[in-house]
Amino acid sequence: MGSESGHTHTIGLVAHPRNPVAGSVTLIREFAATRGATLIAPEADAARLGADVHPVTAAEFAERATAVVSLGGDGTMLGAMRLVVGRPTPVFGVNHGNLGFLVEVSPAELPVALDRLTRGDFLLEPHSCLMVDGAAAFNDAVVTGTRQWATVNVDLAVHGVQYGYYRCDAVVACTPTGSTAYNYAAGGPVLSPSVPALALTAVAPMTGIDRTVVFGVDDAVTLTNRSGETARVLLDGVHTRDLLPGAGLGVRLHQDAVNLVRFDAATHARRNRVKLSLLDLPMRPDQLLELVPEEIREQAQRLRSR
Repeated sequence: MGSESGHTHTIGLVAHPRNPVAGSVTLIREFAATRGATLIAPEADAARLGADVHPVTAAEFAERATAVVSLGGDGTMLGAMRLVVGRPTPVFGVNHGNLGFLVEVSPAELPVALDRLTRGDFLLEPHSCLMVDGAAAFNDAVVTGTRQWATVNVDLAVHGVQYGYYRCDAVVACTPTGSTAYNYAAGGPVLSPSVPALALTAVAPMTGIDRTVVFGVDDAVTLTNRSGETARVLLDGVHTRDLLPGAGLGVRLHQDAVNLVRFDAATHARRNRVKLSLLDLPMRPDQLLELVPEEIREQAQRLRSR
């Protein structure tokens, strides 16, 4: 991320809409200044990040950013990832949110992380997404009713061939990453990130398909609204469009859609396993310790050794 190769790098910032991120922005600003890098951000974020952060459109952001830093939790990280789908741009997250399954770096760890980025001391972890009529979803795409308690009737076709239908509260299409979210809550399977697959799970099915169906990377899935009224389409939890009666929604898996920066893949995986095990309380003392930030654990160790 330095300028040793003779060209100027551009760091794209994506910030949580409410949580304070000024401390991390200051560190990144100082880092960029020492290396002649330019800072850009989507127009909605730039104004509150400082005058030296240049506002750009989503298309300009994707074209210009040579690295992306997400300042927030998983929702912010997913938004950052969607901006650079299909590009080799490295993306890393600084946790200004809650659990942060996708986010590896705490604000206290940011100076060391920036130094390691400069030295190239990191790994790139590819993530797949769903392409839903040209839009990306890294966790899931959901078809649901517009009215409370309304069911949806959805036909399923694969490569244009009709395979069945759903009558349920919602239909969830998920990636392996998103399989532990809404899909899991609906009784769907947990998919290994190493499996290039998408899963379809019905939420509270009444008739039709009532088991999860798993598709491969080459399968072109179409979900057609047969409800007689408009349905909603949510991508990664955000209502992005309506699905009119009779309209179809194309869904397929896009492998290696984005690259996440990992400084310690083993530690990140261990933390995620511990966070997921909150679903299985009570926890052992050694598991609880994994939730304590490393700097606090080290401080406690020094106090005990005195």
